[in-house]
Amino acid sequence: MLGRPTAALLLGLLITLATVVVYSWYVSRQISGLRTLQTELTDRNRRDSLQLLRIQNDLNQLGLAMRDMLDTNEPYPLIAWSAQFDRIRLDLDDALRREEAVSVARRTPEQAQYLASSVAQFWDASNRIFELARAGQEPEARAQIRLSLQARQAALSTAVARLLVLNNESEAQTAQQVQDIYSSVQRQVYWFLAATLAAIAATGLYLIRSNRRLFAELATLSDERRELAQTMIATRESTLGEIARELHDQLGQVLTAMGSMLGRAGRQAPEGSPLRADLREIGEIAQVALDNVRGLAQTLHPSILEELGLESTIDWYLSTVERQFGIQVAYERAGTAAAIDATAAIHIYRVLQEALSNVARHSGAKSARVRLRFDADAVELEVEDHGKGLDAATPRRGLGLVAMRERAALLGGTLELLRPRDGGTLVRLTIPIVASATRV
Repeated sequence: MLGRPTAALLLGLLITLATVVVYSWYVSRQISGLRTLQTELTDRNRRDSLQLLRIQNDLNQLGLAMRDMLDTNEPYPLIAWSAQFDRIRLDLDDALRREEAVSVARRTPEQAQYLASSVAQFWDASNRIFELARAGQEPEARAQIRLSLQARQAALSTAVARLLVLNNESEAQTAQQVQDIYSSVQRQVYWFLAATLAAIAATGLYLIRSNRRLFAELATLSDERRELAQTMIATRESTLGEIARELHDQLGQVLTAMGSMLGRAGRQAPEGSPLRADLREIGEIAQVALDNVRGLAQTLHPSILEELGLESTIDWYLSTVERQFGIQVAYERAGTAAAIDATAAIHIYRVLQEALSNVARHSGAKSARVRLRFDADAVELEVEDHGKGLDAATPRRGLGLVAMRERAALLGGTLELLRPRDGGTLVRLTIPIVASATRV
């Protein structure tokens, strides 16, 4: 059951990562295409515009030269402008060739043919004019300039102006294409963000739902575990109580009767006889056994807890610890004692038993300190030793510690395992007085 949400979350994570990778690749392609468009088209538009301006400048120089050629006040013959025309022709042909190579504007074959034929016709007309000038027919050559050559130069200037307009329109189209790509990428980013947020929201809702279900199951398991722990502890206390009563009532009575019978038999034996000594020795053994049985019955389920209360029971138990475990216990009591019901008292007593048993079995210490404090709203029991202490890396998780924690939880309190400054272990049980005083 726990694996299904994890598998679904991992699948969702993989799908999200795959979507991010694919979309990142797509956006990279779009940006790369945009960069290519900006680099190629924009740069070609710029170079095309420069060549068209160069062509227009050459045509303007030709126009100025023809104006000077028609000026009758000029002292130079027409043939003197032949070298200038040749230089401009070389530059114009180079500019036209370069412009055609970098041209971005879409031209029809008719437009390209018209431009080439217009340039060729212009240069043919200029050649005829200079041939007339060389033949001494300057008036006729000037007439040809007015009638033909200036008109052809104007037509070429108009054609180049149209090309500049087309180039500007192409540059505007390129800018619009770039803007469209930006807008498309922006819209797709918004869609992707919306889809990602939706996926995150769906995953979060699924995770919340799964966590709620898991927490509900854990709460149910915790309640069941607590109920089981309560049942086990109650069963244990009931069993120990039955055993203690059986020992005290049955075996104790048998040993008491044996001691009484041995006493009567001893009194009937002759004074100083070996039989009387043997009967006295057997009677002493029976009395020791009776005392041990009564002590064991008290340890299993101290009846004085119900008769005299928690403090007197602790006093009695600590007096038996040195004989039972071989450790010395220093006992401190502070605060005004509060009434604690028998059920809470037996749990506190069992925690004390388990803590001192752990000191004897695991700490290696020969002494311990027990503190019982009553505050306004809580009773606190501490058992401290300066032995080996608990290993923080691998703490013991025996049934004794689990039982102590369960008893503390049953009383609504807490159990802490601390390490004193001088080393060892400090077990601290804190129980609310209200809960411990009113619990049935």
